[in-house]
Amino acid sequence: MHIDVPLAALLIVLTLYGLAVLYSAGGGQWYYVKRQAVFFCMGYVLMIAVAQVNLAFLERWGWALYLFGFVLLILVLVMGVGAKGAQRWLSLGGFRFQPSEVMKLAVPMMVAAYLARRMLPPSLKYIVASLAMVIGPAVLILKQPDLGTAILIAMSGLIVLFFAGLPWRYIISAGVMVAASAWPAWHFLLHDYQRTRILTLLNPEADKLGAGWNIIQSKTAIGSGGWPGKGWLNGTQSQLDFLPESHTDFIIAVLAEEFGLKGVLLLMLLYGLLLVRGIFIAMNAQHTYGRLLAGSIIFTLFVYIFVNIGMVAGLLPVVGVPLPFFSHGGTALLTLMISFGLLMAVSTERRRVLKS
Repeated sequence: MHIDVPLAALLIVLTLYGLAVLYSAGGGQWYYVKRQAVFFCMGYVLMIAVAQVNLAFLERWGWALYLFGFVLLILVLVMGVGAKGAQRWLSLGGFRFQPSEVMKLAVPMMVAAYLARRMLPPSLKYIVASLAMVIGPAVLILKQPDLGTAILIAMSGLIVLFFAGLPWRYIISAGVMVAASAWPAWHFLLHDYQRTRILTLLNPEADKLGAGWNIIQSKTAIGSGGWPGKGWLNGTQSQLDFLPESHTDFIIAVLAEEFGLKGVLLLMLLYGLLLVRGIFIAMNAQHTYGRLLAGSIIFTLFVYIFVNIGMVAGLLPVVGVPLPFFSHGGTALLTLMISFGLLMAVSTERRRVLKS
């Protein structure tokens, strides 16, 4: 069986840590923990199954997953299920899921497979083709609207381009274009709630009981934990329901309040070890496709961690990005575990080659 043992050990530790914090974030109720545990079990099964798949097969058929996800995104716009002003879900047989989660895997797989068969660093025409593969799904997700997921999926594809040797002149030019488009984007592209989130980041106290409530309460929870924390199940902001979304996007505020700075540093250590292991796997990949795919997976994970902690700490706008292994959620968790299955497939490819 092809399993990366160090990676699996880190995932198990993070899983247990996450369930412990989720129990407290859910008010000491077992509902969220049981549901999350079920998804974790399903996720580990999928991870192990994906880890056994030959990378050549993934490279050859990644386009099928991409096409499938693209069709699902179109269906969301046509017959999707709406909630809280957004239409992001499909409901099939009583099961509701976000098709955008499929693209978190399909976009880097598609771009990596495309570039792996070309001369690297990529020429301009291959860069343009890769950008088209990234922009298409991102635009459809923006229409839902889901700015946070669109940015993260775009990042997963752009990271592949970066690892493929994207010339710095293109990166700098893109940065200048993004900066230049800030004003028209603010006035013509962003929705009212997205502008409100940015303004709230700059001055949350301007609307203490409205848009600024989440950030004010999360920073209060983080600061009140100090070094030792208030103790498991003893957080006031979460247990007294001052902190909204405490079991999902803002769960690290619960961890900081109850486990203190030492609990947060332990989490950062575990994340750091996970990232180092992923970078090691990417650097030692046997083929270009594996290197590009593994690099995208691990650096996209870093972006998820950075964005979630940044928004909860009031350093970034709130964009609805879950904290890996901690935030409650089914589809996102399964996607995360499948991505680690892909990482393990890259890690064990050398073993598979030697045996053959």
